[in-house]
Amino acid sequence: MSIKAMILAAGRGERMRPLTDHCPKPLLRVRGKALIDWHAEALARGGFKELVINTAWLGPQISSHFDLQPDQDGTEKLSISYSHEGADFGGALETAGGIARALPLLGEVFWVLAGDVFMPGFEFSEAAVSRFVAGRQLAHLWLVPNPAHNPRGDFGLGADGLARNLAAHDKTEMPRYTYSTVGLYRRAFFDGLPDLPAGNPQGLKAPLAPLLRAAMDNHRVSAELYEGPWTDVGTPARLDELNRITES
Repeated sequence: MSIKAMILAAGRGERMRPLTDHCPKPLLRVRGKALIDWHAEALARGGFKELVINTAWLGPQISSHFDLQPDQDGTEKLSISYSHEGADFGGALETAGGIARALPLLGEVFWVLAGDVFMPGFEFSEAAVSRFVAGRQLAHLWLVPNPAHNPRGDFGLGADGLARNLAAHDKTEMPRYTYSTVGLYRRAFFDGLPDLPAGNPQGLKAPLAPLLRAAMDNHRVSAELYEGPWTDVGTPARLDELNRITES
């Protein structure tokens, strides 16, 4: 099975302005390297060299960036397909809308990750894919300890390895974590959604979280905790802090 990876890179990055007024957020630099390159190189090291990237805001910069890139770590050049939401619909389609739009470019199982998070130690492994394929879940998420800007987290994680849909007011003692944005998905996760057919020909905007919560309610989403370095590079202050830490 050929496993592709979709890197989400279509967002405007409003909270990163003015840095993103003329540069798409995934091309902002940490340690002298574009954020999206950290992911592309990690995927290539894991053997995943077929990428799908969605674009909207300043999308041509992203495709131009990869056109000018040398081979990753001396390996064969990445094979990259693009879903240009901005050119097709005038703007980003949000997470689920963007994935649905790109489904014809993806396989039965694929990675999804955001191009604006920094997690340099994460390993995209064939073993993780094999475990997922052998199971029955529709999605497998990597969760991280809650950062200061998201203290209540996004989802619960049960002792059985299933992700839980916990409301913000839920008083359960179950550990609650933040979604890292990295996950493995089956195409079947998106099949059968009447308002969001494969290819999303109407260009409907749709978030991913409600779909994940519905699948969690049906016990179809597994998860695990990742405790390596991780940053949602969502504000100039977080980007500055990251670069100060890496320079020290």
